[in-house]
Amino acid sequence: MEADLGLSTQRYPFAYDPAEPFVSRLGEWVADVFYDILPESGFEVRDEQIFMAYQLERAYGDKKTIMAEAGVGTGKTLVYLLYAVCYARYTGKPAVIACADESLIEQLVKPGGDIAKLAAHLDLEVDARLGKSPDQYVCLNKLSAMRFADEDAPVIEEVHESLPDFVNTPGTLQAFHPYGDRKQYPHLNDRQWNKINWDPFQDCFVCPKRQRCGLTLSRDHYRRSKDIIICSHDYYMEHVWTYEARKREGQLPLLPDHSSVVFDEGHLLEEAALNALSYKLKHRIFEELVTRLLEGEIRESLAERVDEAIESSERLFALLDTYTVAIPGSERKEVRVEPPLLREIERLTSVLDAIGEELVFESGLFSLDGYQMRVVEEHLDMIQSALALFRKEDGYICWAEESEDETTLSIMPRTVKEILNERVFNTGIPIVFSSATLSVDNSFRYVADSLGIDDFVSFSVASPYDYADKMQMKITDETVPGHPENENRLRDAVTLLQESGGRALILFRTMEELRAFKQDIVHVPEAQGLRFMYEGDREISDLIAAFQEDEESVLCSVNLWEGLDVPGPSLSNVMIWSLPYPPQDPVFNAKRTASAAPYEEIDLPYMLLRVKQGLGRLIRTSSDSGTAAILDESLYSKKEAKDRIAALLPEGVEWTTLTH
Repeated sequence: MEADLGLSTQRYPFAYDPAEPFVSRLGEWVADVFYDILPESGFEVRDEQIFMAYQLERAYGDKKTIMAEAGVGTGKTLVYLLYAVCYARYTGKPAVIACADESLIEQLVKPGGDIAKLAAHLDLEVDARLGKSPDQYVCLNKLSAMRFADEDAPVIEEVHESLPDFVNTPGTLQAFHPYGDRKQYPHLNDRQWNKINWDPFQDCFVCPKRQRCGLTLSRDHYRRSKDIIICSHDYYMEHVWTYEARKREGQLPLLPDHSSVVFDEGHLLEEAALNALSYKLKHRIFEELVTRLLEGEIRESLAERVDEAIESSERLFALLDTYTVAIPGSERKEVRVEPPLLREIERLTSVLDAIGEELVFESGLFSLDGYQMRVVEEHLDMIQSALALFRKEDGYICWAEESEDETTLSIMPRTVKEILNERVFNTGIPIVFSSATLSVDNSFRYVADSLGIDDFVSFSVASPYDYADKMQMKITDETVPGHPENENRLRDAVTLLQESGGRALILFRTMEELRAFKQDIVHVPEAQGLRFMYEGDREISDLIAAFQEDEESVLCSVNLWEGLDVPGPSLSNVMIWSLPYPPQDPVFNAKRTASAAPYEEIDLPYMLLRVKQGLGRLIRTSSDSGTAAILDESLYSKKEAKDRIAALLPEGVEWTTLTH
C-alpha cells in the first residue's frame, strides 16, 4: 500500500517567525531533533548524522547541488527527509524523492520505515505518495488482449476479475480510486507481468479507457501530495524529457512543480537518464500510428506519402535483420550502421518530412480530427528526432532487441550532460545526491562528470559500525586446473551456504548468470536442503519480505546491489558471483570507444562502486555480523582490480582465501 500518512495539523514542527531566515531556523530544529528529541526516544546521537544535517542546511540555504556520501548506519535518510518535508511546506510545493528502483521506494514507505519513524517519534505526519513508473501498472488494453491468449490465461484472468467494478461498469467519479500496481499481484512472475503491464508502445493519449486506468488515477492521487512524492529515477527522468511535449499536447507534466529533489543512490542516475531519453521504434506501432491519418477525408497526396512511409519502415526493419549482431550476455544486439541502412533511414526521414508538410495543408482544411492529428504529429516529431541522430557522427548509440518475433530499434544520444545541466541542475532548487557510494578514490568527479554537474558541494562520512569485529571477507582461490570455472564457484557457494545455514544473498552480474545458477544448483547434492528464492519469480518487494521472514532461505538477485535493507540474521552471508563490470552492450561500448583509457575510466570505477554497494548489504545495524565473499577467479588475472577492491574494504577488514 502507498504511504499516505495524512497532513500535519500545523505547518511546521517548530515555532517560526517569518522575519527569520527559514533554512537557518530549520537547521536549529534539525539539530534539536538529533541532539535531544530522538535520543529521548532511545536513538543514539550520531556525529555523522549531525554533520550531514549541517551540510544539507548549507545546500538548502544556497539552493545548491550536494553530493552527500554517508556510510551505512549514519541515518542519512532521516536527515534528508526532515529538510525535504519542511522546505516543501515553506515553499508550498512538494519535494521529490527519486529512488534508484522500486525496492528502494518500498524501503522508505514500509511499516517501520523512515517515514513511519518521523510520524512516530516527532509527531510529524507526512503526506507521502508514490509516483510509480508506468510499467508498474496494469495496461487495460494489454490485459484484455491477453485474457485468453496462451498458457498464462488463467492467472491473467484472475487479474481481470480482481479489477475494481468501476473499470468495466459506469461509476461516479467519487467511486474511483488508484489500483492495478505491480505490488498488488505479487504471485505473477516477471514474464507474466510483462504481458499485461504498460510499455512504451502504449498510446495513452488516445486510449478510450484512460479515465478509468489505474496509472491515470494514481497520477491524480500523487499530484495532490503536500509534502513528498516518491518515484524512481526512471520516472523522474521521464518527467524531465517529456515536460515540454506534454505541455504542447495540453497534458499535465508527469510531476507537479516541486521544491527540491533527492536522488537516493544518485550514482545510478545517468543510466536512468539515458534510458528515458532513448527512442524506441517498432514497425507495427509505426504503421498503426500513420494509418490514423487515412481515417479522414484526406487528399490523395497525403495518402500516397503514408503508403511510402509504411513501405520504407518495412524495408528499414528488414535491413535490421541483416545488420544486427548478437552480444553474448546481453539482450541488446549491436547494429552495424552500413550504407544501405543509412540510405533507408534517409529515405524514411524524407518521407516523414513530406508528411509533415502535407499535414500543414490538412490542418487548414479541418479534414482530420484535430486532437488525433496533434498526437500523430507529436509522435512523428519524436521519430524524426531519433532518426536525425544518425546524421551526427559519433553522436548516437543504437541497438536492436527481439521479442515475440518483432524487432525494436532503440536510439539514444551519446551523452545527456547538456540536457541534464539545463533541465535539472540549473533550475535553482536544492538537489541532494545521497548514497554510501558516490566517490571513487575520494573524488566525486566520476559521478559529477557523467551527469554534467559543474557546480556542487560535497562531503563524505564513514559508517559508524565496527566492521573489523563484525565482518569477515573471503575471496575464491585460483582456478583448479581441469575444473570448469563455474564448478569452482558452485562448490565455494555451497560451502559458504552450509557454514551460514542459508541466510544469504547471492548477487549476479546478469540474468543470464542467475538463470545458469538456478539450473545448475539443483544438481548439487549438498544444496538440496537449501531454500532458494530468485528475482523474477515474483514481485520484488514480496520476494524480499519472504526472504526476511524465512530466516534460512537464500535470495538470488541481479538488481539488489543497492537498496536492500535486511537487518538481523536473515542476511548473514553476501556473495558476489562475478565482478560487476558494466555489460559489453552498445551503451557502454560507446563510452569505452570515447575514452582514452576505457578500463580505468569506465569499467573499473563502475565495478568498484557496485562491489562497494553489494558488500554494504551485509551489515545494516550495529548488532549485525556475517561473511562476505567474492567468487570470481578473475581477481587473480586483474591485479589492479584486486588491489583496488582490497583498498575499499572497511578499515580493519582483510580477506582470507577460500581453498578448493
